[in-house]
Amino acid sequence: MDMLNIKVNGLSVEAPKGSTVLEATRIAGVEIPTLCFLKEINEIGACRICVTEVAEMRGPALGPKRLVAACVYPVTEGMEIYTNTPKVIAARRQTLELILSTHERKCLSCVRSGNCELQKLCRDMKVDNEGKFDGATIKYDIDETAAHMIRDNNKCILCRRCTAVCEKTQGIGVIGANERGFKTHIGSAFDLGLGDTSCVSCGQCIAVCPTGALAEKDNTADVFAALADNTKHVIVETAPAVRAALGEEFGMAIGTDVEGKMVAALRRLGFEKVFDTNFAADLTIMEEANEFLDRVKNGGKLPLITSCSPGWVKYCEHYFPELTENLSSCKSPQQMFGAIAKSYYAEKMGWNPEDIVVVSVMPCTAKKFEIGRDDENGAGVPDVDYAITTRELARMIDRAGIQFTALPDEEFDAPLGLYTGAGVIFGATGGVMEAALRTAVETLTGENLPNVDFVDVRGTAGIKEKTYEVAGMTVKVAVVSGLANARELLNKIVSGEADYHFIEIMGCPGGCVNGGGQPQQPGYVRNTTDIKALRASVLYGLDKNAAIRKSHENPAIQELYKEFLGEPGSHKAHELLHTTYVKRGIKDDPRS
Repeated sequence: MDMLNIKVNGLSVEAPKGSTVLEATRIAGVEIPTLCFLKEINEIGACRICVTEVAEMRGPALGPKRLVAACVYPVTEGMEIYTNTPKVIAARRQTLELILSTHERKCLSCVRSGNCELQKLCRDMKVDNEGKFDGATIKYDIDETAAHMIRDNNKCILCRRCTAVCEKTQGIGVIGANERGFKTHIGSAFDLGLGDTSCVSCGQCIAVCPTGALAEKDNTADVFAALADNTKHVIVETAPAVRAALGEEFGMAIGTDVEGKMVAALRRLGFEKVFDTNFAADLTIMEEANEFLDRVKNGGKLPLITSCSPGWVKYCEHYFPELTENLSSCKSPQQMFGAIAKSYYAEKMGWNPEDIVVVSVMPCTAKKFEIGRDDENGAGVPDVDYAITTRELARMIDRAGIQFTALPDEEFDAPLGLYTGAGVIFGATGGVMEAALRTAVETLTGENLPNVDFVDVRGTAGIKEKTYEVAGMTVKVAVVSGLANARELLNKIVSGEADYHFIEIMGCPGGCVNGGGQPQQPGYVRNTTDIKALRASVLYGLDKNAAIRKSHENPAIQELYKEFLGEPGSHKAHELLHTTYVKRGIKDDPRS
């Protein structure tokens, strides 16, 4: 690799040829502030927060210093970089003052207060709340048409991170810059409400937004009200990925397992029972593996495509309606849990299903849309009443005055809190596939697997493929995360270029650990840290150390089938645990 000799604030360093000023300064241990920049997604140099003075060689001598956008400007041999000169600081301050001149400065009531990248920059640069460029502003209506989120353009700074992730990472592009000049704002085509577009509710735009312009619809007040209602049995389920990220909201390192403290916090919030969606993940494998084997043996529609990710399911309904018949009819673990809680568990406890309130804690904003779908009421009442994100749970814990980091570790309640290693890895891309293979292979061969680790389907790569020989059968599988990657693979299937038996698709890159409802990390962390890999390592660690690592060996699942469901795929199982889909049609088709 060709290296260039440069100086950063007088320090001599070497940087690879082709590096930007931003990348080169990191080598010297200096982090230049950014606002719009997201590596490989939004490298547009638009916000100008990263402006930095550089002097480049002009023949035998250095030329004059000048301001450049560090995120896009390449380094050259002999360049000298100055990151904190009075001119640089003045330029950044002025840029922040200009941004604030049209920004709604209601920081105390903003959901991002204390975790806002704009707020932090203003604090660091000593820019006060009253900008000297204040003048005319445009008042935008708040968009609440989507089931999962709120859009407030009064807080938007036009960084375009949201549009970049929607178009490039997810391959959807339902939002973009409308109008021009002073009237420029982010919106959908014809300024439709987001709920009137083919948005899939993935929430990746929320995850990258640096301010409070985008936020999930907050249901914490509803949950607190339910907890205060003595006529209701309020129980909670937590998704596998939540325990891998919740600690970040309380200052803990990315990749910290907080399962025990999370359970303790939920009890202190007042939930009558604290259960684990992992239990329902094991249940999903029982039904999904049975469905896959049935389709293989009886000539059913292949490839079978997983249905755990509601963002992916809605994407399929909008953009690939011809493949909805390939979707597994299994409900997601969130919904299966609710159906079992309001039927099997209600019978065991002698509770009326109508008196049970099921709250799910999810890493996913699309779960808010999913709970309102048709055919998600297995016991005659909604399977799940409220879906809240990891961030919402953190806000509830803070509001209740619970000292999270000081809590003792506690365990989930039985029986709906018992899970296997296969259930917990659902939160990482490839986890559903690996869990299903563990059960499907043993079912086909009738033998115990000597090694349950299917490492070829692990990792954060967007598309993974593998062929297995099982009991004389060739089984071709694929694992995909991120909807732009899904589009790439599905186009090959539709054209006949690719052929598989079983496909796992997760709507969010890296799977649920990187869901739109997970803790928001600032741009510099997203640009320099593999967040999804660190969070996924928590789940694989739990799997590795689990006493039981195969879904069909979960004793609580075995008891459920013995006492209540009969067998996987039974009539009762279909009534409670399976669902249907809608061919919504293609809007704003990214393939056109």
